[in-house]
Amino acid sequence: MAVDYAVIVLYLAGMLAMGWWGMRRATSKSDFLVAGRRLGPAMYSGTMAAIVLGGASTIGGVGLGYRYGLSGAWMVFTIGLGLLALSVFFSARIARLKVYTVSEMLDLRYGGSAGLISGVVMWAYTLMLAVTSTLAYATIFDVLFGLDRALAIILGGAIVVAYSTLGGMWSITLTDMVQFVVKTIGVLLLLLPIAVIKAGGFAEMKAQLPDDYFAPLGIGGQTVFTYVLIYSFGMLIGQDIWQRVFTARGDRVARLGGTAAGTYCLVYALAGAVIGTAAKVLYPHLGSPDDAFATIVKDALPVGVRGLVLAAALSAVMSTSSGALIACATVANNDIWARIRGVVRRQSPATDAPHGPDAGHGGAGEPRDEVRGNRVFILLMGLAVIVIALALNNVVEALTVAYNLLVGGLLVPILGGLLWKRGTGAGALASVAVGGLTVVGLMLSLGVLANEPIYYGLLASLVAYVAVSLATRPTDAAVLDAWRARLAGRPDAAGAEPPVASGPSATTSPAGR
Repeated sequence: MAVDYAVIVLYLAGMLAMGWWGMRRATSKSDFLVAGRRLGPAMYSGTMAAIVLGGASTIGGVGLGYRYGLSGAWMVFTIGLGLLALSVFFSARIARLKVYTVSEMLDLRYGGSAGLISGVVMWAYTLMLAVTSTLAYATIFDVLFGLDRALAIILGGAIVVAYSTLGGMWSITLTDMVQFVVKTIGVLLLLLPIAVIKAGGFAEMKAQLPDDYFAPLGIGGQTVFTYVLIYSFGMLIGQDIWQRVFTARGDRVARLGGTAAGTYCLVYALAGAVIGTAAKVLYPHLGSPDDAFATIVKDALPVGVRGLVLAAALSAVMSTSSGALIACATVANNDIWARIRGVVRRQSPATDAPHGPDAGHGGAGEPRDEVRGNRVFILLMGLAVIVIALALNNVVEALTVAYNLLVGGLLVPILGGLLWKRGTGAGALASVAVGGLTVVGLMLSLGVLANEPIYYGLLASLVAYVAVSLATRPTDAAVLDAWRARLAGRPDAAGAEPPVASGPSATTSPAGR
């Protein structure tokens, strides 16, 4: 394994070097949080594919293929479908908003009345997503070096926190592009064909396995439907995904680059399922389906290639982990802490200074102060993620909680704001509260992995949004005019980076935004 170890160590050192390089480019808030909004199509599509295809898509996708056959592709397939829908129908409008967070979008659309509570829900989602990615380090480093679980989490988490803190989105973009290349070579070009050949080809695989392994819906129609609700819709509204959309250089890059990334996800989904199916032929009695990836890598691949493929798995985990981490820190700083700080300042008689995260810096020191503040939050959130990961064991349950909270609480007010002009801030608040509480209550009573929480949570959220919106006054015309101007990308509306509202009762005038 010495050669494989060398490959992994060089890869990890390269990630830290990219972080140091990215630090030199992150000189403003825009650079640090959204890579200056200037990524071209190649880098945009590569980094977008990297963040959505994490450890669950790689190790978990192979495990689903081991258990269900080709229909095990559905989980990752629905991720790709969600990314395609986001890119084709919404990405151009999202990119034109020139914001940093989903909650800022809700503030713009509803007049500053829904940002804080939506920020808390989005923060909980991104935090749990970062935790699940960090937990995956334990599996990979155990396979690589036989490390203790706690040490593996600390080592992997520390590397991601280091390069994310150094350069923000620029570091993450550079490392994700490398990770995309490594995943493509390791999983698609090496592991996939070698696994199929080792299993005797597709004819031998069909002869060895039950017909259900090759049925399109062998995993179950209800399971596929639940995947669509959780993952496809989750792709439409997640802060980690939107923050990547904000990095696009323009509408065309966001649309075409995202479409390419979504198509790549579909191919990756099928590849994982095929690899898992081949592993079932080669190792029919594994203790856990999630062991299929590590087992086939260790036994079927030659020296050096094995290290590259394990680096590909590590790449998948690190890309999702770093993307979730910067999203979590961005929400914590810009949507929660900035609003709390603004409320405190308004209540203090000692100052009449402007409120919000962009206040009080001024002049040439402003970009440096903004970068420093966001860098501190990435470090703090990274340490919190590592501590929580050390205390948790079940990756699937943590991921399910994250997506149930996201989709059950925020899908309706976000899509409603984009598609229905009669939706109001009161309706959005009711939707977030009712949907989120319904999901949490049903998860507590029926179990985290039950399907019912997301079904009834979404229904309750929709009913509350429509009913309260129709029962309250329409959104102020000035707010809607400013919203439409921003969506259209008009210079008078989107020429400057918008400050975050300083509280849930922020002004609704365009000038106040």
